[in-house]
Amino acid sequence: MNHFHILSRRGFLDRSVKLGLLGALSTLTDIPVVMKRALAQSGGGLGKNGKKLLFIFLRGANDGLNSVIPVGDSSYNTTNRPIIMIPKDPGTDYSATGQCVFPSDTAATPTFNFANAIRLGNGFAALHPSLKFLAPVYNAGELALIHRVAYPNQSRSHFDSQNYWETGNPNNNLSKDGIFYRTIYEAGIADKQALSGVSFQNSLPLSLRGSKAAMTNLNDPTRYDLLGIPNDIAGNLKADAALSGANATAFPDKKQRDLLSLQYENLMKTLAIFRNMDFSEAGNTFVDDSNTDNDTAPYYLFPTTNAKNGGYALHNNAADKYVVPTDAYGFFTKLKAAALVLNKTDAVIAGTEMGGFDTHNNQGSVTGQHANLQRRIGWAIYALRKYFTNYADQASWKNLVVITLSEFGRTTVQNDSAGTDHAEAGVMFVAGGGVKGYGRSASQSGVFGCSPNDSYNGQSIPWVTGQNGTMFKATGRYLQRAVDYRSVLGELIRDHLGATQEQLNRIIPGYAVTGEHLQSGGTSSIDKTKIFGELDLV
Repeated sequence: MNHFHILSRRGFLDRSVKLGLLGALSTLTDIPVVMKRALAQSGGGLGKNGKKLLFIFLRGANDGLNSVIPVGDSSYNTTNRPIIMIPKDPGTDYSATGQCVFPSDTAATPTFNFANAIRLGNGFAALHPSLKFLAPVYNAGELALIHRVAYPNQSRSHFDSQNYWETGNPNNNLSKDGIFYRTIYEAGIADKQALSGVSFQNSLPLSLRGSKAAMTNLNDPTRYDLLGIPNDIAGNLKADAALSGANATAFPDKKQRDLLSLQYENLMKTLAIFRNMDFSEAGNTFVDDSNTDNDTAPYYLFPTTNAKNGGYALHNNAADKYVVPTDAYGFFTKLKAAALVLNKTDAVIAGTEMGGFDTHNNQGSVTGQHANLQRRIGWAIYALRKYFTNYADQASWKNLVVITLSEFGRTTVQNDSAGTDHAEAGVMFVAGGGVKGYGRSASQSGVFGCSPNDSYNGQSIPWVTGQNGTMFKATGRYLQRAVDYRSVLGELIRDHLGATQEQLNRIIPGYAVTGEHLQSGGTSSIDKTKIFGELDLV
């Protein structure tokens, strides 16, 4: 029975039964004794300040132009996007500033009843209507919408670009350590606690992989034990006895006795933590703190069944009251698990992934494939805010940052298959109680990189409208970047998670290269594109 994905440490295992078991342990255990001395030298508050991070990788490349929509740009039109363009609402003044419009509905109307772009309030940009549940987070000043995000010499290969985002080292195929792995490694906590970096997906993501410490990955959090033994009193005693018995055998020095003993010890601690956490469907009891969307009752925060999906069960099984598509339950099961681990353990970084964004064909507009993906994003961020506000334990919304990653944006011009192809710059969503969004940032806007008046960090890089403007500046075809994703992650790792600048220079090597301008902003020495640098997000 395959309970979770197995990743073994290179060159670590031999053919013995005991070491074979260690192959399964490596994703559940952490750093060996031999690394303690190096990690003891790490400084700063990294991993020790109570701050945490939850990541969601949008696999396949999200179409940022239909997520955070430049409705003020005349080239966002039906000539360039004849089928997939999101139309304006004729009664809305999109040049008006202020809070984001929240098209909330009544109990009698469909949840996604608004069929036009949602005015964001920065005078230029709008949201896809399926992202409506971002509006309350945005209006609370706890969401940053960052447009024109990419990296120098952008690759349009899914494989390469996902690797570059996850290693924090673009255009370097020799880099094999993940950006979040290096963060945990620099924190010096992997040898002190059973859980430090955790993912819930089919396999351990590259962002958490590294050669000197093993992070935890589970595919199904309700089926975590290695031995196929039930999670009950008798089963747990049997599992503990088996592991204790295996660990009683002395390893010869040449077989790295201390390292192997620590692996077994950490495995037992990890299983003990998980067996006391309720990942089950019956344990999915987390609900909103008010009647959601003006409905008759609060909605469940993690929709994992039809009955827990928005107002479906409140209205005689009305499908138009779902908050997410019914094929999103697997994602929300894993998102709930990541939230539980951050909230109930010492883990600092946790996350999952969402696929389906490679929308070459029949992308859709207000409804359809891409709209359904946006519904997942919007509700996920809304739900996480409510969960970490109302159910806070070892993590609170104030001390959490939620980020989305996606390997690149998509073409400005729609293709012949009513979809979009691989391009360059896209959108990042950054949310949390300490995020400087609407009313909190220097510009008083939660939108970064999507305005003709864009100026941050002393750098002015306005969004130029028209057919020869920003949407076509990269190679004459694609949206050009103004933000390097490493500047966003770097600021969060240093100013939120607590890394020193010296640590950050090791976690993201580009910070040590003056010409990259990741911190201060300027013209990249790599491809001569001007970027903002850090945006003062937290």
